[in-house]
Amino acid sequence: MTYNAENRHSREHATADALQTDRESSERVALVFGGSGGIGRAVALRLAHDGMAVAVHYSGNEIGALDMVKEIIASGGRALAVSGDVADDRDVAGAFTAVEAEFGGVDVVVNTAGIMTLAPIAELSLDDFDRMHRTNVRGTFVVSQQAARRVRAGGAIINFSTSVTRTQFPNYGAYSASKAAVESLTLTLARELRGRDVTVNAVAPGPTATSLFLDGKDDATIERLAKATPLERLGRPEDIAEVVAFLAGPARWMNGQVVFANGGLA
Repeated sequence: MTYNAENRHSREHATADALQTDRESSERVALVFGGSGGIGRAVALRLAHDGMAVAVHYSGNEIGALDMVKEIIASGGRALAVSGDVADDRDVAGAFTAVEAEFGGVDVVVNTAGIMTLAPIAELSLDDFDRMHRTNVRGTFVVSQQAARRVRAGGAIINFSTSVTRTQFPNYGAYSASKAAVESLTLTLARELRGRDVTVNAVAPGPTATSLFLDGKDDATIERLAKATPLERLGRPEDIAEVVAFLAGPARWMNGQVVFANGGLA
């Protein structure tokens, strides 16, 4: 066979294509709900840094999600933005379908989407209660249901609770109740997926410097909560992302657990 520049060029392209195919076939894929800001943003960036293709889900923050995608791609990763209401089963199913079409499947599902309204139990409006539970409880159920049906073997499902389920701070009653439901759902799902080689865990952050946590709190309250931990500081979104990365990657023996990432608060 005659070996010339054209043959060499074709072989180089074939080799590059094969390497790309191998990389994509072995690449794990993460779908991060609520990934456009706060803890979700830190989680998406960390999983991309760990070599996963990442789908960044958003509900209202389209600009934040698209910026995330651009940042991941600029760093050499693969990313996609998907939108929808986590409490709408059609929206969530559509998000999974879009990710599967783009990346071939889903291995890791992280649901950081949530809302928090604080008030004494005696004073909280039932409209606020219903709105919070629609996102936090129904939304977690809908995402978990689709994840249970579609995550590939060797995968991980990670939901989000809160350390307030242990601390029982005043004014957090309805929010804490919604997250207690998340914990129960998570631990049950882990047992229902017996034999699937899919882990299911929840992360329960303590006081973490996000807009969700800081909104409506004065400086004195924030300082008091920061000093409540032995580390005497608020958590950072990156602190929580480290825990998620562990559960999403090497922690294959962690299953059916609630991991309290709170600096020793409780």
